[in-house]
Formats: sequence, C-alpha cells, structure tokens
Amino acid sequence: MTQEIKTTLRDSAAMRWTALLLLALAMFCSYIFMDILSPIKDLMQETRGWDSTAFGTMQGSEVFLNVFVFFLIFAGIILDKMGVRFTAVLSGAVMLIGALIKWYAVTESFMGSGLETWFTNHLNYIPIFEELGVSPFYEGMPASAKFAAVGFMIFGCGCEMAGITVSRGIVKWFKGREMALAMGSEMALARLGVATCMIFSPFFAKLGGSVSVSRSVAFGVVLLCIALMMFIVYFFMDKKLDSQTGEAEEKDDPFKISDIGKILSDSGFWIVALLCVLYYSAIFPFQKYAVNMLQCNLTLTEPAADSFWAGSTVTIVQYLIMLVVAAAGFASNFMKNKSKKYSLLGISIIALIVYCYMGYMRQSAESIFAVFPLLAVLITPILGSYVDHKGKAASMLVLGSLLLIACHLTFAFVLPMFKGNAVGGIIIAYVTILVLGSSFSLVPASLWPSVPKLVDAKVIGSAYALIFWIQNIGLWLFPLLIGKVLDKTNPDVTDPTKFDYTWPLVMLACLGIAALLLGLLLKVIDKKKGLGLEEPNIK
Repeated sequence: MTQEIKTTLRDSAAMRWTALLLLALAMFCSYIFMDILSPIKDLMQETRGWDSTAFGTMQGSEVFLNVFVFFLIFAGIILDKMGVRFTAVLSGAVMLIGALIKWYAVTESFMGSGLETWFTNHLNYIPIFEELGVSPFYEGMPASAKFAAVGFMIFGCGCEMAGITVSRGIVKWFKGREMALAMGSEMALARLGVATCMIFSPFFAKLGGSVSVSRSVAFGVVLLCIALMMFIVYFFMDKKLDSQTGEAEEKDDPFKISDIGKILSDSGFWIVALLCVLYYSAIFPFQKYAVNMLQCNLTLTEPAADSFWAGSTVTIVQYLIMLVVAAAGFASNFMKNKSKKYSLLGISIIALIVYCYMGYMRQSAESIFAVFPLLAVLITPILGSYVDHKGKAASMLVLGSLLLIACHLTFAFVLPMFKGNAVGGIIIAYVTILVLGSSFSLVPASLWPSVPKLVDAKVIGSAYALIFWIQNIGLWLFPLLIGKVLDKTNPDVTDPTKFDYTWPLVMLACLGIAALLLGLLLKVIDKKKGLGLEEPNIK
C-alpha cells in the first residue's frame, strides 16, 4: 500500500503540474472572455449606443446572480458535496452557455429582431431589486446591453464556480507540497489572458477594415469551448488519481449550516475576506475601464494606414513577443542552474523592452495596457515560492496595498500632467501599469494560500465560496459606480476618448487605503492568535 501511494499521479511532479496546467488554461480562457469588451468600450458606445452607465451596468452584471441570488454559496455546497471534477465540468458548461447568449446580444442579427423589441420594452422595472437600488437593468438601458447582461450573469456563475473549484483542485493536488507556488503559477498563466484579451479583442473587432464587436465576443466563445475541453481532460485525470489511491473522490462531510457559522465567526477569515473584496474591487473593475482611461489621458497618434504599425501582422508579432516575455520569465523561476536562470531573465527583460517599444509605435492604448500582467507572470511564482519556504504572507498583503494606492493616484494626478507629451505619458503609463501588475502578484500569491490556515479542511470549499461571494459584491458594485461617476463628472462629454477619470481613480485609491489598514490589522491579529500567516507553508 505504501508503494502504491508513492506512485500515484499526485506524487509525480509531472502529473501534478499537468493537472495544474489544465486548470490554469481553462481559467486563462475564462479571463479572456471576462474582459472581452473592456478594450473596445469606445466601439460599444459608437456602434451599440452604450454610454458609461450602460457599459458599467452590463460589466457589473457578471456577478449579479452570485451576489444577490447567492449562487456562489450554492456553488460552494455543490463543490463540497459533488467534488472537484464534477463541479469543474459543470462550471465550464455554464460559462459557455452564458457566453453564447452574450455573443448573440451584440451581433447584427439581434439588432431589429423581435428579441430586441422585447428587451427594449421589458426588464425596465425589477420589483424589490429596484427598491433596493441593485437592479441589473434600468429604463433606457439599450436592449443589447440588457440581453448581454443576462448572458454575462450566467457566464459569471460558471466563472466564479470555476474559480473556487480550481482553488480547491490545487489544494487537493498540492497540499503539503509547493501549494503557494502552484496557486501563484495558475494565477500568472490565467492573467496572461488579460493581456491576450487586450491585444486580440480590438484586433478581431477591426479585422478586415470593418468594425464588428461581435467578432471579438465570438473569439472568446471559441476559447471557452477549449476551456470546457480542458476541464473534461482534468475530470479523467482526477478520476484516475482517486482510483489509484483507492479512495472515493475527495468530498467533504455533508454540508451543514453550522459549518458556515464556524467560518463566519473567525475574525481572521473576515479580515482576509474584506481584504479580498477591497483589493479586487480596485483591480478587476479598473481593468474594464483601463484602456478607455489611457485613451483619455495619453496623446496617441494613429500610424499611417499603409505602415507596418497599422497592419494586422504587427498584432501577431507583438503577441508572440509577449509570449516570449511570459515564458522566459516564468521558466526562469524553475532553473537551478544560475547561468540558465539569468539568461532566461535577460531574454524576458529584452523581449519586454521590445514589446513596450512596439506598443509605443502602434500608438495603441490596448496594447499599452496589455503589459499589465506580464510582470505578474514573472514574479508571481517567485512570490508563491517565497511564501512556501519563507512565509511573510501578511506582510505581502500590506506591500501590495501600498503599491495599489500609489498606482491609482499616479493614474489620477500624474498621468494627466503628461497629456500632450507623447513619449513621457506612455513611459509613465508603462511603469505604473507594470507596478500595478506586481501589486496584483503580491496579494493573490499570499492571500489564497492563507485560507487553509484559517478554516478547517472539511469546509474549505465553502470558505472559498464565501470569500468569492463577498468579493463579488465589490465586483458587481464598482464597475457600475465607475460608470455612474464618469457620466456624472463628464455630463457634456460625448467623445468616449475625452472623459476625465480623476474621481473614479481616487475612489479606487481609497479602496487601497482601506485594504492597507486591514492588512496591518491582520498582521496584529496573526501575531496575537498565532494563525501562522507569516510562517512558511513547507516546514
């Protein structure tokens, strides 16, 4: 029996990391679809009549059912009762269904259809939700935005279910091993999806010289088909693991309401959950507006139509260079030979400089913001490994919050000062985006591996679900708030590239300040109660 345990898939590093790769690739595809319309906000206003309020309301709808119908809580219960592999495939299918609805909502076929008429005349008043001020629709909201919101809600249910499932799957395959490194690596690869989205969504929308926003969404739908296939392959790997150990699938004891009570009564859990909602609310909603914010604050001049920089080929070349940055930087984390390690780091840095130069030459806000996750891809595994071997997770949360505050204030007050300076503005933008990306690495790499230290393993799925549910409140609220603040502070602006983003960015910086205070409080509680957040995962 001992020999059998030693030769299971989980004990094979190659198989462990293959399972992780399947989960991470699925999340990579979901991250692309999550922000598929973000880099073409201006096109949505021009072609579909979505103002900032409509755009923000639709973007916030992704998590509406998770928050107000408590779907994420049910997802956690499903995960605890049905296990990782069933929930993974279910989440992939739900994401795909929602994505197909959203795609149809922005197609030319929807415009002028009976369905468009129905959505124009209905869902203008939702009882109870309207009174509470949390309705996902409003009178005057474009029909295409309403129907897209319906699809995005369904996608959001699957996406967040996938998120907690992947976290639980990593715990299952990596507990007692390099868990923080695995979680950090998964996040790094998944967030490369943000960069992919920023580059290819405008590429497909403008392909062939004609604008079609539905092509961008169709690109995301195809990737979600691939994500579902990744989950299906993982299903069989996970099943094989359980057959080798001779155990039933790793499910928890039957769910009891008292389990949630135990989780909610823990002060450490609450601080981590609130840190999560504050930090992620300052990042994910910002991503949905970041390209438009850069368009409004940078002096960009379109390259000549017949130049290499205006063609479609440059998009592919720049993305390939991005992959070199990510792959070389990521691989350098695993090299024990110093010469190979630093050679890969050098390649990554040189490729990053080339990438940034190409973004400047293209004069493209979306390709400039696409640099956001690249530093995260490089340093998230480093930080995860550091937490595994050295600890200091709570300290990383504090540092990440400080960087977050500095970046949003720079976008709000420093970047606009360089309006008119074509080179200086882009340099400031690149540096700030890269630092924000590093902040995005510090917090998740330390936050998620800390949760198993705070709650009993029997209810880990429910604990992740509760954290994601609390996080989703912010992910619903702040895209909507940013849109409303933009419209209120720019009442006479009709050009989508002329908005003043100062107050939305100040609002996001305030979230960072609150997260910083909670991070400091967590350090105090950790020291007092001995939660072990500053201790290494591998002892």
